[in-house]
Amino acid sequence: MPSAIRVNGSYVRVLIDWLDRYQLSAPSLRAAVQRYGPGDPVPLAQWRELLQRAEAVHPGDGRGLEIGACISTERVGVLGYLVAASDNVGQALHAYQRFEALFYGIQMARISIRGSTAELGWPLAGRNSPGLLTDETAISALVSYMRQLAPSAPGPVEVAFSSPAPAQPQVYEAFFGCRVIFAAPYVRVRFPAAYLDIPLQTANPSLRALLDRQSLALSSALPGGQFFALQVQQVILRLLPAARAALADVADEMAMSTRTLQRRLREEGQSFQGLLDRTRQELAQTYLTDVSLSLVEITMLLGFAEQSSFNRAFRQWFDLSPAKWRRNQRATMPPSTASA
Repeated sequence: MPSAIRVNGSYVRVLIDWLDRYQLSAPSLRAAVQRYGPGDPVPLAQWRELLQRAEAVHPGDGRGLEIGACISTERVGVLGYLVAASDNVGQALHAYQRFEALFYGIQMARISIRGSTAELGWPLAGRNSPGLLTDETAISALVSYMRQLAPSAPGPVEVAFSSPAPAQPQVYEAFFGCRVIFAAPYVRVRFPAAYLDIPLQTANPSLRALLDRQSLALSSALPGGQFFALQVQQVILRLLPAARAALADVADEMAMSTRTLQRRLREEGQSFQGLLDRTRQELAQTYLTDVSLSLVEITMLLGFAEQSSFNRAFRQWFDLSPAKWRRNQRATMPPSTASA
């Protein structure tokens, strides 16, 4: 399993939700989970250890299924909102595949269709599994989240894990409502291809298009390996439209002091103000290419109090006004695109 894989602190807190749902005290486990701020990257090995501690609190096969079933949009961050804003199940799964790296730090999922069956699988990982407990938690979270978004949709027709079978495989079949295979070549979920066309109750095309643009800008703004800076940038992205992206706001959102946040950014060669400015620059250019967004709307999305402040900042970045930049871009577009 690639060492770059990690999850974020928001996702790890699903353990708190599980403890609460099953009325389990586990003070030491709660303390261990709460040490991670919502934006902290959590290496896979540490996530696996937390899951093992959870299983020790309440032993038995299928504990990861219970934990994953506690998933919610707030626990999966930008990726979750992208999925939730999709029009149908197929679009949601493609959004998951496309932006998986924002969540796990690496993109491995593959979607394929064979006849009447569609598959979401992780063939690149093969049998290099972090263990059944970790895998079952992830697949339970995925299936449970899709059940929340499309409650009328049929369940999967097959789930496969690359780990050996547990003592009670029937627990897994009962949870997923289908055949579950163990010791498979790779982890996968299969379901009817017709499932892809089922509309989501949360469908919001405008939100999905906006989040798509934000995530693309977010993905391209930083060099690889700067995981903490990427987490800070995700928080900035979330807070910008509410004009709450000051250093103190971001530090508070990430449950750390401003000094700690600045120190950890310096360790990656970044500064908070520089990161904020570059994030706004990337987003500004992305938004300005969308003719459906007015300059006032862009000003609000970028967290500026008034348009004059945005205009002033943009001139400092690019030595011309946002309106002039947009006109220049439209002049270089094909006629059909520029007039859209």
